[in-house]
Amino acid sequence: MADDSGLSVDALGGAPGVHSAYYGGREGDREEGTGGTTASCLANLSDSRSAHYVCVMVLVKNAEDRNPLVAEGLWHGEIARAPRGANGFGYDPCSWSGSSARRPRSSIPFTKNRISHRGIALQKLVALLNESRRR
Repeated sequence: MADDSGLSVDALGGAPGVHSAYYGGREGDREEGTGGTTASCLANLSDSRSAHYVCVMVLVKNAEDRNPLVAEGLWHGEIARAPRGANGFGYDPCSWSGSSARRPRSSIPFTKNRISHRGIALQKLVALLNESRRR
């Protein structure tokens, strides 16, 4: 099983996308977002703030598997005007504006894992796996 995730910001033409981890450069701590990722994202935005997190998960059952299971999860929202919150990592400080329950940094891990792009992708992957077992 493998997965990858990224932040897609409409006003940035889908960037940072697959390069989310190093959008602000390769210096600093990726886990805490101090590599400039959050600051670079905020600095490059204008009034348009719509964005979404994307996660794709792939499961290959064995080396001969010619039909891998592929699931995608999307978590739509908007980029906040300034970083906030005390938990999370990466872009969590600058996303999402709106309800605090829907913000990555303010969500408790159980809730975040259930409603996030990764949680959605995993739920879809489990459904695909269950479906493939019934065939």
